[in-house]
Amino acid sequence: MALFSSLSDKFNHIFSKLTKRGRLTELEIKEAMREVRIALLEADVNYLVAKDFVKSVSEKAVGDEVMKSLTPAQQVIKIVRDELTALMSSNSQKLAVAPNPPTIIMMCGLQGAGKTTMCAKLAHHLKKSGKKPLLVACDIYRPAAINQLQVVGKQAGAEVFERGRQNPVKTAKEGVAHAIKQGFDTVIIDTAGRLHINEELMNELKDIKKEVKPTEILLVVDAMTGQDAVTVAQSFNNDLDITGVILTKLDGDTRGGAALSIKAITGKPIKFTGVGEKIGDIEPFYPDRIASRILGMGDVLSLIEKAQEAVTEEQAKELERKFKENSFTFDDYLAQIDSMKKMGNLKDVLSMIPGIGNKIKNLDIDENQMLINKAIIQSMTPQERKNPDIIKASRRQRIAKGSGTSVQQVNQLLKQFEQSKEMMKQMRSGKFKNMF
Repeated sequence: MALFSSLSDKFNHIFSKLTKRGRLTELEIKEAMREVRIALLEADVNYLVAKDFVKSVSEKAVGDEVMKSLTPAQQVIKIVRDELTALMSSNSQKLAVAPNPPTIIMMCGLQGAGKTTMCAKLAHHLKKSGKKPLLVACDIYRPAAINQLQVVGKQAGAEVFERGRQNPVKTAKEGVAHAIKQGFDTVIIDTAGRLHINEELMNELKDIKKEVKPTEILLVVDAMTGQDAVTVAQSFNNDLDITGVILTKLDGDTRGGAALSIKAITGKPIKFTGVGEKIGDIEPFYPDRIASRILGMGDVLSLIEKAQEAVTEEQAKELERKFKENSFTFDDYLAQIDSMKKMGNLKDVLSMIPGIGNKIKNLDIDENQMLINKAIIQSMTPQERKNPDIIKASRRQRIAKGSGTSVQQVNQLLKQFEQSKEMMKQMRSGKFKNMF
């Protein structure tokens, strides 16, 4: 699901009406802002946040510079984007690093928000940037919580420090000592959660904070709970003075209210978001990129980063060479399928391209087709992958049988492959140069 798709659709509908007009009157802008306010409230944005946001945009949108410009609608959209960015921005957006290692990150939150899994995702993210994180298990109350941390910790390739059902404060202290002794530069403490906020929970968290003096106190909240997430953040912040928030399930059916309200209500930034179930499905929170995606402007920087993670520079150069030499094979095709899968949901990836988002929202993209194509290619011999021209009727029947598909599906893939090669050939010959 595309990020904040419902809110994005409403904003695009509102602004499409403005862009159809030439000059704008103050009355037209006020009417548009009234619709913006309704859209925000329907997205579960806090009432006061929505009210202040619309007031700020309205004051700037009716200024002479906007009203007398050649493209007032575009100016209004820019103001909305800037205000959305400001609404979610903070000077402390990035993860803080302790001047003397280890950096201690205390994770907290209610049960069900995905805190334990997020601890491992954060460890995985930090490992990719060259850090050496240690996970410390301090949830001794939830059944199998320690075991869960060990399982997801293994997926992240991170060591887990645990002392069973020992006092969590003592375990946290010993975990930090272990990290110092063994040369870990980051400690991520998985604290206990509760089904609801209570004094017992907060006292334990306060004791851990007092004992280990964390660099960051990150609250994990479920984005799908909307205003409840904001209320939880407010309560934890009042008791613990959190340094930031991690929103989980941002890829689910979320209306965006939590993401647009938390910083305004608590004064604390969203630092990361969970965007899927895999261990690598965690992203730093960039307010400007989120604002652009909400307004259907795409997110080129995030798209580039995803591509760089999926394909190395050497692989990209090698692929370019094969395009030029027309030596692209089914083995290369197979590698491209794997790279696309690494980038995540295809529809979400395409939505990051400026101008594409709204055009694909009703498009039915069959993710399973990539798996079908992969099965067909894997049923080919090395010789067939290198030279598809030899794949005649009997070979097509064998490949179809081996991949659990039909001869028609094999034919379709071979046709697509030939069309791709022909397109590359035409691009090399310059036939497409006038199209771009």
